[in-house]
Amino acid sequence: MHEPTLNGIIKLNLKWSALLVTGFLLSFAASAQTPDSSNYNYVQPFSKTSAFRTWSVGLHGGVFIPFNEDFTSAGYQPGYGVYIKKQILSTFGIQANFLAGKVQGNNSADDAYSKYVTTLNYAVDLSVNIALANINWRHKNGFIQPYLTGGFGYMGYSPQLTTSGPVAGQVTSPYNNGGKVQTFYVPVGAGVKFNLSRGVNLDLGYQVNFIGADTFDGLIYGTRNDELSYTHLGLEFALGSSKKPQLATHNPVASMRTEYLMEEKRLQTKIDKLQSDLNIKIELINSMNANFAKLITDSDDDGIPDIFDKCPNTPAHTIIDGSGCPLIFKNPPPVKVYVTEQDKKVVKDAVDNLQFDFDKATIRAVSFATLSKLAQLLKEKNLNLRLSGYTDNVGPDVVNVRISTERAEAIKSYLISKGVNPSHIEANGYGKIDPVASNNTAEGRQLNRRVEFELY
Repeated sequence: MHEPTLNGIIKLNLKWSALLVTGFLLSFAASAQTPDSSNYNYVQPFSKTSAFRTWSVGLHGGVFIPFNEDFTSAGYQPGYGVYIKKQILSTFGIQANFLAGKVQGNNSADDAYSKYVTTLNYAVDLSVNIALANINWRHKNGFIQPYLTGGFGYMGYSPQLTTSGPVAGQVTSPYNNGGKVQTFYVPVGAGVKFNLSRGVNLDLGYQVNFIGADTFDGLIYGTRNDELSYTHLGLEFALGSSKKPQLATHNPVASMRTEYLMEEKRLQTKIDKLQSDLNIKIELINSMNANFAKLITDSDDDGIPDIFDKCPNTPAHTIIDGSGCPLIFKNPPPVKVYVTEQDKKVVKDAVDNLQFDFDKATIRAVSFATLSKLAQLLKEKNLNLRLSGYTDNVGPDVVNVRISTERAEAIKSYLISKGVNPSHIEANGYGKIDPVASNNTAEGRQLNRRVEFELY
């Protein structure tokens, strides 16, 4: 009889594995599809392990094929197994395995036995699982993860021999030890996993179990320990929340790219919002400038803004009244007018109640009542009024002079609108000069922002 060669056994195993894989994949063709490149596998980069599913269980069925020196041909017997795995890193996990089934070989090397059948009662081991690649550079989520395994375990088995010759029959192996043969073994394997869905993987693997004894087939022949190969196909189920991706199939590069795109979108949204706000403010400023232009436009240059001018297009050098109409003189005798304490109180009330909008020359409505009383006084007693605007020292000089002048002119325009002769009102702005208090305090700066009224 010829001793089986290792090369022949490997070819036989590969042939059987190819047939097994082809049949199983065809059965899944209608339901198993390549995951698309959607974003369901996104996890914020550098997240803790708790953001993933790291525990999984698997079950599989396959074929045992032994190879050793004791029997010349291998039989094919079914086996099954289960495992539980803890994924430590995206490419490294620890797995506890259980195997069971029957193993058969034919034609013993010494012609004493025609075959053997060994019941593998259990084989348990602790192995490491190393993923060779779990990043798909063309898609956000990978579909295939090849892996390697290796570990150490313990098994229990019961071998039975069938004798050759005229009186053939099954006998108990002399090494059966009452059906309780036990020894260690070293499993080494490789495989590939296909991601069928978010939490289910198809597991195709092949492993060789190096048994620590030569009694697995019930016969000791030669110097080489028995070896057992196992080709399997099964399903792996991830444990935990279905909202979390599996750590073993996660693509961290895709998550980092998604994070970058999300941050880019957030920044663009902020930029768009800032641009929109800026456009609104520009439109508001333009509207305010247009309104202010209407307030100060004086088409006939008679000192009365068009908005208050009741007699537009007055000829140049025409003496006018407060409404912009020509003033008719009846040569009244000059009247000497005295400024009384009551007159001064009217002026003081107007100053005390004078308020402008912040950083503008717009008079607030709260000031209108006392300014109207002042206008009535100026008309009744034909008094003259000098308006002098001042500011604090905050801001450029040209701005301070401008706003102080605009505020004085705004008061003048209001008094003219109430019928006061424009020639009786003098309005000037002096900016930050001549402070009445220290500009080093908020209270002092508040006092320096003023318009002084002087009757004469």
